[in-house]
Amino acid sequence: MANVYEEALKLHEKVHGKLEIKLRVPLDTREDLTLGYTPGVAEPCRVINKEPDRVYDLTWKNNSVAIVSDGTAVLGLGDIGPAAGLPVMEGKAILFKQFGGVDGVPLCIDTKDPDEIIKFCQQIAPTFGGINLEDISAPRCVYIERELKKTLDIPVFHDDQHGTAIVLAAALMNAVKVVNKKIEDLTVVISGVGAAGSSIIHMMLDLGVKEIYGFNSKGIVLREDYDKYNFLTQELSLITNKENRRLTLAEAMAEADVFIGVSKPNLVTREMVASMKRDPIVFPMANPEPEISPEDAFAAGAAIVGTGRSDYPNQINNVLAFPGLFRGALDARATKITEGMKMAAAKGLASLITDEELKADYIIANPFDPRVAETVAKAVAKQAVKEGVTK
Repeated sequence: MANVYEEALKLHEKVHGKLEIKLRVPLDTREDLTLGYTPGVAEPCRVINKEPDRVYDLTWKNNSVAIVSDGTAVLGLGDIGPAAGLPVMEGKAILFKQFGGVDGVPLCIDTKDPDEIIKFCQQIAPTFGGINLEDISAPRCVYIERELKKTLDIPVFHDDQHGTAIVLAAALMNAVKVVNKKIEDLTVVISGVGAAGSSIIHMMLDLGVKEIYGFNSKGIVLREDYDKYNFLTQELSLITNKENRRLTLAEAMAEADVFIGVSKPNLVTREMVASMKRDPIVFPMANPEPEISPEDAFAAGAAIVGTGRSDYPNQINNVLAFPGLFRGALDARATKITEGMKMAAAKGLASLITDEELKADYIIANPFDPRVAETVAKAVAKQAVKEGVTK
């Protein structure tokens, strides 16, 4: 494709948006109108009024997710506002539908106030089976998600945080098999400790990683700098860098088995990768330009490389997680998405590649693999039932 941006603009101009509403019932006759609207519609209303959970049987709530954004952290574009962020939210909706069969509804709202966003989500919750928070800047997004999980009885999920973490965890489970290492023996360096980085760190710890060094724009995260951080980094300072060592990124890389980047382009050099432990695993995922190019990482001795890009192998793509995760949560009528459900999604995703198929350039499934969403959904639904978080 000669110029992806020009071609994408032409596509959007041609179709005037990527979504439409389709009817699931006929509306061709007077009888159709009577049954689909008044007076017949009064009966499902009366039933739901008496038995509130019947709303899942009688409306679209059983298969709908609100995609809520304030447009403050859109892709690599930053704070571009709700209107400019709408094409991305529409894009999220078509991924929900294509890969998970879920009806996603973009709702871009004109406020940056976290408490107003929380209130908005609480007010629309009766209409939807779940809420996917999208492209909301950190650390506000973490606060918003946590408050909504406390107050709502439907699944709430911030994909920018947890989608990346789920897919990365699945990739790492398979990558260690290729290089013959154990997860509990790994030292991991993470550049970027915002929304995605914080969730990745928590999932790495849940997987059994013992030593993690986290870096923000000012350097390594340390307990002694606790008072300088926002609440999210403060939490991470208590669970990473066990010995509270003030290392540079280069010094930490020399001790690392794994590098994970969710930060900025060109932060990592060939020399840093070359200094890593045997058979380095390198996941530079900044988009569109990674922390180090795959070519440079391989040239420096990386055994496995995964990026956020679709033009290289081992793409760490959120679409491998969120459609199936919500499909499973909706099918189970889950009231929340737990840490266990996220880990179940990661393990389900990792299981798609057999030991015989595993190799350095194939540690994670292709987004178009038809097994992905179904496998993730079944794993998530089973875990929701196991944990007793279903209606």
